[in-house]
Amino acid sequence: MVCGVSCVDKTLNKSFYHLGIIIAKHPGYFIIVPVLLSLLCITGFQQLKYQIDPEYLFSPVNGEGKAERAIVEQYFKVNYTHRFNVGRITRPGRFGRVIVIPKDGNDNMIRREIFKELRQLDDIIQNATVHFEGDAFTYKDACARWENECFSNDILNLDFIMDDIESGELNLTFPLMFNPVTWDAHAFPVFFGGTKLTEDNIIISVPAIQLVYFVAADTKRQDAKGAEWEETFLTVVGKAEDSGMFKHISVAYFASRTLDHELEKNTKTVVPYFGSTFILISFFSILTCMMGDAVRSKPWLGMMGNISAVMSTCAAFGFAMYLGIEFIGINLAAPFLIINVAIDDTFVMLAAWRRTPAKMPVAERMGHMMSEAAVSITITSLTDMISFSIGIISPFRSVQIFCTYCGFAVCFTFLWHCTFFAACMAISGYREHRNLHAIFGCKVQALSVAIKEKRNFLYKAIMAGGINHDDPDNPIDNKDHMFMAFFKDNLASVINNKWCKMLIILIFAAYLGGACYGITQIKEGLERRKLSSADSYSVEFFDREDDYYREFPYRMQVIITGDLNYSDPMVQYQIEELTRNLENTSYVFSSLYTESWIRSFLSFVDRNNDYLNLTIESEQDFIDAVKEHWLFPGNPFSLDVKFNENDTRIIASRFLIQAVNITDTNHEKEMVRDLRKICKDSPLNASIFHPYFVFFDQFELVRPTSLQAMIIGAIIMMIISYIFIPNILCSLWVAFSVISIELGVAGYMALWDVNLDSISMINLIMCIGFSVDFTAHICYAYMSSKKKSPKARIRESLHSLGLPIVQGSSSTILGIIALLLAQSYIFLVFFKMVFLVIFFGAMHGLFLLPVLLSLFGPGSLQTWKGTDNGAEDEFEDVETDMKMSKMEKPFANAYYMQYPTMGINGPYGSKGFLGAPYKAYGDEKDLGLGTSGEDSSESSSNRSQQRQAMEYENTRRQYEEGWRRSSYHNLYNNTQSQFQPHPDLYGQQVTAQEWRERLDEYQQKQTKQQQQQQQQQQQRRNGYDNEVMHMQRRRTSHGDILDGVVGQYTPTSSMDERIRRKYRQNGNNSDDNSFHQRINAAPLATSSKRYHRRRSSEDSTRYYQRWQAANMEDRRGRQYPPAAHDSNMYRPHLPIRSSSHHNLYYPAQQPLSYKFDGRYY
Repeated sequence: MVCGVSCVDKTLNKSFYHLGIIIAKHPGYFIIVPVLLSLLCITGFQQLKYQIDPEYLFSPVNGEGKAERAIVEQYFKVNYTHRFNVGRITRPGRFGRVIVIPKDGNDNMIRREIFKELRQLDDIIQNATVHFEGDAFTYKDACARWENECFSNDILNLDFIMDDIESGELNLTFPLMFNPVTWDAHAFPVFFGGTKLTEDNIIISVPAIQLVYFVAADTKRQDAKGAEWEETFLTVVGKAEDSGMFKHISVAYFASRTLDHELEKNTKTVVPYFGSTFILISFFSILTCMMGDAVRSKPWLGMMGNISAVMSTCAAFGFAMYLGIEFIGINLAAPFLIINVAIDDTFVMLAAWRRTPAKMPVAERMGHMMSEAAVSITITSLTDMISFSIGIISPFRSVQIFCTYCGFAVCFTFLWHCTFFAACMAISGYREHRNLHAIFGCKVQALSVAIKEKRNFLYKAIMAGGINHDDPDNPIDNKDHMFMAFFKDNLASVINNKWCKMLIILIFAAYLGGACYGITQIKEGLERRKLSSADSYSVEFFDREDDYYREFPYRMQVIITGDLNYSDPMVQYQIEELTRNLENTSYVFSSLYTESWIRSFLSFVDRNNDYLNLTIESEQDFIDAVKEHWLFPGNPFSLDVKFNENDTRIIASRFLIQAVNITDTNHEKEMVRDLRKICKDSPLNASIFHPYFVFFDQFELVRPTSLQAMIIGAIIMMIISYIFIPNILCSLWVAFSVISIELGVAGYMALWDVNLDSISMINLIMCIGFSVDFTAHICYAYMSSKKKSPKARIRESLHSLGLPIVQGSSSTILGIIALLLAQSYIFLVFFKMVFLVIFFGAMHGLFLLPVLLSLFGPGSLQTWKGTDNGAEDEFEDVETDMKMSKMEKPFANAYYMQYPTMGINGPYGSKGFLGAPYKAYGDEKDLGLGTSGEDSSESSSNRSQQRQAMEYENTRRQYEEGWRRSSYHNLYNNTQSQFQPHPDLYGQQVTAQEWRERLDEYQQKQTKQQQQQQQQQQQRRNGYDNEVMHMQRRRTSHGDILDGVVGQYTPTSSMDERIRRKYRQNGNNSDDNSFHQRINAAPLATSSKRYHRRRSSEDSTRYYQRWQAANMEDRRGRQYPPAAHDSNMYRPHLPIRSSSHHNLYYPAQQPLSYKFDGRYY
């Protein structure tokens, strides 16, 4: 079944084996060195570079919006000091905004008392004193200016005509109106929100008014002063609002630093939960690593696993800071994730330790433990590192930085667990070898010894544990894990039920349906309000902005560059056509809101050319006329034309259009995509820009980037699983599981109110690695099983991995609870998506994959035909059979009982073999939290040919030794336990009837060979019996030699032999088959217990001999040459082949004499 390359597996096994031995011999070095390295790397925190700029973190690195902004700034750089225009900015700059709504129940803001409080608010803002580098200044000292005048909110000048407005003598016309007192041109859409109009565009009511304040930011010092002013702005406005100063208005405020503050504030909300999370996970780890055995429990190793994770994470973060990588607040979520990866590795390593024999030296156990855990922890860590590497190449800085830190953390965690934690395991191993208590450290007795010495209940419950080194295989000290048995016996039975399989498939279909529906509901983009905490002042501002200012949200700039002759009518037509195409879209308002210098100039010339007498036919005349009559310094259109150095050509120009009714992020994405397409289709070199387009670019990139990452991740995970678990079918199932889980996460995150943005993309990339952990192991455990029955495979897989999956998923969910309590959208997204991937991964591993594998995996034909009875039969391994045949595989001459109700068992129950405390190969014991059996995902792929041969050889020797030691024990101890079903050599509970069926099946395969040999064997048997009867001497119980007389008893021979000889003397010398038929048909009441015992032993040696009769003749002939067969010479006694197996292996020993049924033998 296993195919592909295995060199990686073998190399890892060998390398980790030697590493484990080295660690066991020198554990102190592997503890001290990681601790010192951790302390050294932690000093890197002094190099911390904290980054909180939202644009830097959440906009694409090479986004199209940044390229468009570079073009605008190349030709039209903003001048905050002298020529500032809010509609022509390229960056947000330094500003403060307030949105004011009434709170007295009247929705109309056009009232005297409202404007009086608005003036009061404006005075507070403009007169607030700011201190910067020893200087004190106010808004008027640092404001952005147009022709030496501060940018001001001219809408407040309506209070000069408020009496006329309230009396109805003056109407406000939307969207533009000249103030008859101040001659200000009021652009109402800029200040009014949610305006209600009549059919004649007369304003009825205004529910919201916004005021904007800009400060200069041309230089770094001005930018720093502006940042300080923003701090003061937020302070004074917040104080005024919170103090209840205003009776008629409610103020929501916002500044350019608000998002920075919120990011920093959000990330700090999770810091207080570090300690509680560590305590919670440590408590869980301690409980999970404990057992009923007081010596084999590893509570402190659970704690050391957490300490190793903390050390490695801190070291990784410090190392990354030494490399100069910026630190962002999202990185604070990494420790909650990395500690769970470390705990999973802890469980795997502890499970591998429990699979090693307790009587083995600690160094050997460490070597085997590291070798067994090598593939599991390596594939887990490698898949996580590769998934984070996929994130490093994403176009978002936040994703890159987070994945870089997490990649280092996973790598360091892997190294620290292979060194520091492994050394802690070695020290714990020496404690266990000395049978010291896991908690108190005192020497205790094994449970079997405590029971034998009748210790009190508390001692047996709390103190007893470990193994008795005089009897290391005692089943009392090697109990199976209670929860692992639950998964094997109970959960597997539920899954194997055909109706439950149908229900699981139906639930999976519903799961896929819900995921597909959720994908259609995905919203893209990171909304600004979600970067703020739920109790932030900015949330109210964002809500009011969405409610009242979505009708006219963005003032967009269209830039035209290139060597163009603007006096050419064709160029003028192309510009006009581009303008109309943009205005005709549903995203742009009518031409009334368009500011086009060339359209307005040409219209001006047409209206006034009669008395102006202008000539604009030539390029120079056109430029002169424009500069003289239209682009004068006081006209904002002068900011829209860029001349060359000689002022002889126009090298760039722009016009402004107004977006309208943009409702959500998906609408914003469609608007940007369609407007850019119109500009690209134009024959002109045109581009469209708004400062927020830099953020909108993530809408275009996040979907294809996420899809690309998931596809690449699934392919890479399949390749990695094939390299480490070389089975192509297993790799395909792993890829299917990854895609299914990622599909579920992407779909249900949308239904759980999570947008597809850079934060969720981090989690999608991270989930690629997490989705492999459970599914790959359960899939491989099923695929590598040698059971013929799918039901048996499911039982074996769930017994091996059911408990680790539940514990691993539980620890991960416990570890991320703190992210839920932080009340931050960023960390809430982490919790939701990690919860989804862990839950879906566990459900796939525990329920879906076993069902699908039973239907479409090996042996699935039995499921479809309904012939799967759950038998434990295994496939024959040809390679293994060849090895076993070379070593005299015990199965070929297994112990055979004639009666299905009889068996041989020892004083320790079914775990004893033939009365001896020998534990048959494959018997189950407490395997802890990991896999069990040689077909587990942690152990099957690690079995090399050399180790398999050694195991089979050890099995054969133990079998023979146990048989030899126990044969006379069974003869002397005639107990009821002898007649119990006994375990076979592979740890299975079988009856004599099952043994006979297996042997009959084995004999049927060799029918042809047996038929050819029957005649030869019959001839040799007749000659052999005559000669043996002639040569054999009868011995008394005291060793006297008697003449052999046919028909007399031979005490050292079996009852079967005596009856067979008597049967032959009566004239029935045909063959032994008829003899067996007569014996089997005879009543059993006349036979004694000795007959049953001796006959059964004779059956296993006489009629199912290890050597054929011909071979025995050759052995006798070589030992006694023909010259020694003279009847006149004394012939030494031929070594008697006793029916007991101890004489089979020690033929030269004198048979022991014992008394049975009044006779001495």
